[in-house]
Amino acid sequence: MNPISPLEQALHAARALVLADLVAGEVAEPDVVSLVEESVVQRRWWVEQWPEGAEFVAGLVAQDVQDALLERYGRWPLCPVCGSGDPHALDVEPELGPDPHWVCGKAGVKVAAVGSLGAATGGAPS
Repeated sequence: MNPISPLEQALHAARALVLADLVAGEVAEPDVVSLVEESVVQRRWWVEQWPEGAEFVAGLVAQDVQDALLERYGRWPLCPVCGSGDPHALDVEPELGPDPHWVCGKAGVKVAAVGSLGAATGGAPS
């Protein structure tokens, strides 16, 4: 059996983290999961070109899925911190860096690490 390459490990981890957040938000429908798969395919090429960027893949996949969902369905994930005003989505920070988190730009707080939204929103545990 061949060992899994660091590139594949990073891609599988990114997929799992984003899927966990989608499950926590109860939006992990087949068409939405397909958006994750599309992002992973695109990011595979990206990491092959820039192997040092492997630690950034989870945040990038989260942003890709968030952008695709916005185009097709609306904002995701909605901020669980701000109880009043217009509903707004969380952002991924850093935009390009390790250890990505979902943050509320309005309140200026970290809500959860990518992959851990369930713990922050009372959804399914991550």
